[in-house]
Amino acid sequence: MKIQGNPLPVELPKKKPDWFKIRFEQGERYQKISGLVQKHALATVCSEARCPNIYECWNSGTATFMLMGDTCTRACKFCHVNGGKPRALDSQEPEKLAESVKTLSLDYVVLTSVNRDDLEDEGAEHFARCVEKIKEERPGVLVETLTPDFRRTQSAAIARMLKAGVDVMAHNVETVRRLVPSVRDARCRHDISLEYHREVKRQAPHKVTKSSIMLGLGESFQEVEDCLQELREAQVEVVTLGQYLQPTKFHHPVVRYVPPSEFKALEQKAYELGFRFVASGPMVRSSYRAAEVFLQSEVRKRQLAQ
Repeated sequence: MKIQGNPLPVELPKKKPDWFKIRFEQGERYQKISGLVQKHALATVCSEARCPNIYECWNSGTATFMLMGDTCTRACKFCHVNGGKPRALDSQEPEKLAESVKTLSLDYVVLTSVNRDDLEDEGAEHFARCVEKIKEERPGVLVETLTPDFRRTQSAAIARMLKAGVDVMAHNVETVRRLVPSVRDARCRHDISLEYHREVKRQAPHKVTKSSIMLGLGESFQEVEDCLQELREAQVEVVTLGQYLQPTKFHHPVVRYVPPSEFKALEQKAYELGFRFVASGPMVRSSYRAAEVFLQSEVRKRQLAQ
């Protein structure tokens, strides 16, 4: 197979390398979170995206909740979330979510969502209500939101999210600029994603911003460096880099498994570019516990300084 922009044929890897190990351990906290997710009919990106860290994270009491249903209006080639026409929003989702966060006694919560291009505000108001309800039920909790690009209502949507009290604003570029057309949905644009971060900083200069890049889709080392540079120019402060895994045979193939040494080199480059925190490794995902530990400390520090 040939990858767009790469003149050389690429031999696709047949199996995961030895360094790529996934731990399967269903502990007591994993069972508790799993039970709450089923009880309240909540969707989590942990399960919907088949995250390899689900057992480790859920056992430690960390979960990334996915809002607004389990059907996305976009069809990115890397994503396992269902695409199609979503159902109406669950008006009780903010209350259900807040109850779960309170029951689990979480101090740091990550919220993400499917794209809802079918809604006039692309889901910003519902997203913000979830944040507000969580903070109402559990004062002092820190909330990170990993949102869609809000391409049609970006400025107003970001303003609403900030008003709700979001502590960390995250949006993923997902891949390098050249591969966007072959990896992401046709409505996605690299520059729209970068503009999201610029707009956050225009409205709230001290707000922590975060993004993520998947590796193994056919990008070059230099292209990843260039993408990191673009993120820094957009004033993104935290970045995660991880290995892409093909959810099914119908999704974009894994072109290669990136070795740990290359992840380490990219981590060093990212720090040289000025990122405040970098998580880079085969098992790293957009929501990653090491990054969340740093973010929790960083947000608290900025709150005290204000």
